[in-house]
Amino acid sequence: QVQVVESGGGSVEAGGSLRLSCAISGPDYYNMAMAWFRQRPRSERRDGVARLNMASNNIQYADFVKGRFTITKDTVKDTVYLHLQMTSLKVEDTATYYCAADPYGNSWRGPLSQTYYTHWGQGTQVTVSS
Repeated sequence: QVQVVESGGGSVEAGGSLRLSCAISGPDYYNMAMAWFRQRPRSERRDGVARLNMASNNIQYADFVKGRFTITKDTVKDTVYLHLQMTSLKVEDTATYYCAADPYGNSWRGPLSQTYYTHWGQGTQVTVSS
């Protein structure tokens, strides 16, 4: 059974940095795709921020975070720790950030979206003030 648990987040001034982490555990993580999404205030949509394919090590970023956010991973036994280092934060980066896992990697057949991501973390708040 796949489990997703997030940590990190908080409040920071514009221009600052934060690091989010997510522990993803479960069998056969080698084929998983993992991603960070965010849901901005007053929006019902979760936007893809960055994703990583365990099988190929491919990484993709949304245009609005390129050059500012970095997704990385560490693997310890049967747990993958997915990190999102966020720098040069903007007020518009304020959102609830979610970590998600696609157990079979099918999401890489298409664009960065919620499709195929079946396991989600509880969400962590990031607030950027001016």
